Amino acid sequence: MSVAPHTEPAEGGVATFRARVAELRAVREELVRGPDDRATAAQHARGKLTARERIELLLDAGSFSEVEPLRRHRATGFGLEARKPYTDGVITGWGTVDGRTVFVYAHDFRIFGGALGEAHAAKIHKIMDLALAAGAPLISLNDGAGARIQEGVSALAGYGGIFRRNTRASGVIPQISVMLGPCAGGAAYSPALTDFVFMVRNTAQMFITGPDVVKAVTGEEITRDGLGGADVHAQTSGVAHFVYDDEETCLAEVRYLLSLLPQHNREHPPRVICTDPVDRRSDVLLDLVPAESNRSYDMRTVIEEIVDDGEYLEVHERWATNVVCALTRLDGEAVGIVASQPAVLAGVLDIAAAEKAARFVQMCDAFNIPLVTLLDVPGFLPGVAQEHGGIIRHGAKLLYAYCNATVPRVSLVLRKAYGGAYIVMDSQSIGADLTYAWPTNEIAVMGAEGAANVVFRRQIAAADDPAALRSRLVKEYRAELMHPYYAAERGLIDAVIDPAETREVLVAALAMLRTKHADLPSRKHGNPPQ
Repeated sequence: MSVAPHTEPAEGGVATFRARVAELRAVREELVRGPDDRATAAQHARGKLTARERIELLLDAGSFSEVEPLRRHRATGFGLEARKPYTDGVITGWGTVDGRTVFVYAHDFRIFGGALGEAHAAKIHKIMDLALAAGAPLISLNDGAGARIQEGVSALAGYGGIFRRNTRASGVIPQISVMLGPCAGGAAYSPALTDFVFMVRNTAQMFITGPDVVKAVTGEEITRDGLGGADVHAQTSGVAHFVYDDEETCLAEVRYLLSLLPQHNREHPPRVICTDPVDRRSDVLLDLVPAESNRSYDMRTVIEEIVDDGEYLEVHERWATNVVCALTRLDGEAVGIVASQPAVLAGVLDIAAAEKAARFVQMCDAFNIPLVTLLDVPGFLPGVAQEHGGIIRHGAKLLYAYCNATVPRVSLVLRKAYGGAYIVMDSQSIGADLTYAWPTNEIAVMGAEGAANVVFRRQIAAADDPAALRSRLVKEYRAELMHPYYAAERGLIDAVIDPAETREVLVAALAMLRTKHADLPSRKHGNPPQ
């Protein structure tokens, strides 16, 4: 980008206001145009939009106010002194999404490949500080080549400042990272510190060490997408919460997510007008969920039937799919749903599912989003790999997250709820405000077959017909300790409800709890299991 020439002074040595304004307009036009048409064409040829085009899609029309557009680096050496483009490769500012203020910074890949230098980092630091001070969400549109090598350690220090601010803002304002290009090395840690990560297929990659380094160190050959592409992080690593095929859809979904979040942790998410009747019966649930506890079904069909207009936004849709985490609305109020998924691994909890749900519960609690937990869980996944992988430690993360949450918490047992998994998934004993169950519920230490084999193993082994005795004892155990009203009779369930009335019951419970207030003990912070 060339530097706009200064206007020559008018007669008498003083430039007129009109001349200065004309000069400013020329500079602004140059800023918007970017470095040159070839760089813009190259960006489009990669299937990517420019930074300003992305901001226009994200924000309400005409709402963007740019901060420090004239900022330029002051580095020298390696030819940098001859290249001092305005913006220094990052566009920062604020605007609105559906009339609500948000702050944004967008890497401009056309300038230094979006690489971060000292001035570039200072701009990001300033907009992060403004977002925290104003109490408004921060959105980063990432498309950069990492640290600017020519600036050395100054660039690395800039990342440190970003990480520190990410951490300070955590749980205070929503932070959303949108990956629209490469993000390598230390730069990848900033998105990992934020609340949500969006990625676009084929153009976005995230990794600490790239394919060339991996090959040099380990001998493994892999593509950039195979190492850190959108599908890898959505399905395997769990780094990406949402993945889309194009930037337009991705940015539209960022706007939708913001509609379900508050501006900051001292307010509630916005309520919308609900046209879906609160007392709408859902008799279809009697057919969607099999009464037999060993038959599978898709929990998402239950969620669709319960929530407003069947709409919800699933978080981590393709990772740890044996648990469903979703943001939705009940009677117009934002709600977070954590649900077992019997269609995958029978809905058991494992390491990945516990981590996924724990992170989601913490996010909802931080931003005053009530939690509804739907249980149909047979327990934790057994196996050597799970035990050696630390299922105790990872399962404890979910337990800690629920126990620490102070938002309204309502749980519903649809069918089975066995053992430690029942306790961990927001049972009454760990602080759920209200617990409900369908008349198909089975709440117990374990399934009747397993319990009978343990409790009556000697009698069964000594019987003339072990199979017949086992069958009879299983029936007796189920009748005595697993009938639908056993937990309710002991005060562990507040009510057994008609499944068709689930929506109405949940809405009423959350309405009552809307003014809930709970204090945690005075402490610097907890020490959750890691």
